[in-house]
Amino acid sequence: MNRLFLSVLSCMCLLGSAQAQDNANETIMEEKLNLTCEWDKVFPRSEKVEHGKVTFHNRYGVTLAADLYVPVGASGKLPAIAVSGPYGAVKEQVSGLYAQTLAERGFLTIAFDPSFTGESGGHPRGVSSPDINTEDFCAAVDYLSTREDVDPERIGILGICGFGGFAVNAAAIDTRIKATVAVTMYDMTRVSAKGYFDADDDPDKRYEMKVRLNAQRTEDYRSGTYAHAGGNPEVAPDDAPQFVKDYVAYYKTSRGYHPRSLGSNEGFNTTAVLSMINMPILSYAGEIRSAVLLVHGEKAHSRYFSEDTFKRLKGENKELLIIPGAVHTDLYDNLDKIPFDRIEAFYRRYLK
Repeated sequence: MNRLFLSVLSCMCLLGSAQAQDNANETIMEEKLNLTCEWDKVFPRSEKVEHGKVTFHNRYGVTLAADLYVPVGASGKLPAIAVSGPYGAVKEQVSGLYAQTLAERGFLTIAFDPSFTGESGGHPRGVSSPDINTEDFCAAVDYLSTREDVDPERIGILGICGFGGFAVNAAAIDTRIKATVAVTMYDMTRVSAKGYFDADDDPDKRYEMKVRLNAQRTEDYRSGTYAHAGGNPEVAPDDAPQFVKDYVAYYKTSRGYHPRSLGSNEGFNTTAVLSMINMPILSYAGEIRSAVLLVHGEKAHSRYFSEDTFKRLKGENKELLIIPGAVHTDLYDNLDKIPFDRIEAFYRRYLK
């Protein structure tokens, strides 16, 4: 990738609608997005990679914003990886750290903001959807597959937390994806419908939740605004579960706070969870033929999501890696816990 080209990209604050794609006699114009020029990540910039900003669109017409990371001095067609997550985070947080680190190791990577969040387009803001967020990964593959510096036969994806589940779901749909890594994953549809550890898997409790959320829909429509769920508390109560304290320690402190992050601020649209309740992802995870690596912390409250998903996967190219002593958020930014050597080796094996 040309250094000048990337430096120009990194200084373009208005990217977008110059590029159009002719599809079935319709022209899809990308939305103009206001992208920041400054380095506003929660992690330091690496001198081993070139950084720029790009946009691409999904099949629903939402324009997505992404940070592009390319190894310095790279040439030819590279293996590529699209990264997103955690749920409620932005590309300036965890996904960017993963993307930059993997670019240091020789991959072309993008870290993207999901639809309706961060610098990506879509209205109203703060919406999530099991369908659209799965599609966001497939759209990233669309984009990478058409870059001249990417080998379209060597494309992988990496999802973190809730986007780990969406990444595995995308692998069940998109045969262009050759290798998938899900780190400290959640199945957002399962936890939304059944609660943590399936403790609220009760039709009456689900009905009560639906009544409350649908009443909120009416109020939102009447007021012309969308209430947000509130995100993480500023300070975790003493009696809060440890994982809530861990989230606060990441999202609400200088360690991981970002002004565009839903996890750091107002949280998702309150009614966003409605789409999760009746639309379970991972129904066809057992049909994934490409390689999958699930990475989870030994002490993570969410560990059961990866373990149960792994039981559904089939084939010799599926792996479950448990990191000793790690909690859920250790795999956000703890470089002593994140197994980048194992992740790199996995991609090297299956993106060849």
